[in-house]
Amino acid sequence: MGHGSDALATYRRKRDFRRTPEPGSDRKRQRQEESAESSPQFVVQVHDASSMHFDFRLEADGVLKSWAIPKGPSADPSEKRLAMPTEDHPLEYGEFEGVVPPGQYGSGTVIVWDQGTYSNLSERDGEPVPVAEALAKGHLSFALHGKKLHGGYALTRFRDGEDEAWLLVKRADRRQTKKGGRSEPVPARLRSVLTGRTLKQVAAGQ
Repeated sequence: MGHGSDALATYRRKRDFRRTPEPGSDRKRQRQEESAESSPQFVVQVHDASSMHFDFRLEADGVLKSWAIPKGPSADPSEKRLAMPTEDHPLEYGEFEGVVPPGQYGSGTVIVWDQGTYSNLSERDGEPVPVAEALAKGHLSFALHGKKLHGGYALTRFRDGEDEAWLLVKRADRRQTKKGGRSEPVPARLRSVLTGRTLKQVAAGQ
């Protein structure tokens, strides 16, 4: 995951913005400076690519730190969900819905399944730990305040190197559900929180 001014270099290198409708700039990087007191955003997008998965993104250092989660987030603390890190995305990607055309990196249909803000709960010796530092150390605790996802979660890195991998786990709190509860992502119920559209409706509307 990139840092600093080159954080989006990998994102840009993988895309031909003459062909893909994905946002090509990072105009919203100023948001942190303009509204430093506001809570950072999170977004979960469903991406029906070569295989359908969920893209989980957290705002930090002016970009969206991103992970691909094959089974999607769970509200059941007993369900550990594999989260594979991907390249940082621009903040404006949090509003992106559409179809990435065939032949392009990540071709397929994208909808915004959930979005909201989050609170960093990471601490060390009773002192808060910045998100970027917590991620670098391999463990981030946070609370989601979304339209569908709520309460405490943790991202923990369990494998380093080229095959870097993380786990996303719901923390035990009043927002948890048992396995199969209503907060579980169900393919037939996958609708955009922005427009109410399904993946098929977004694809048909392009």
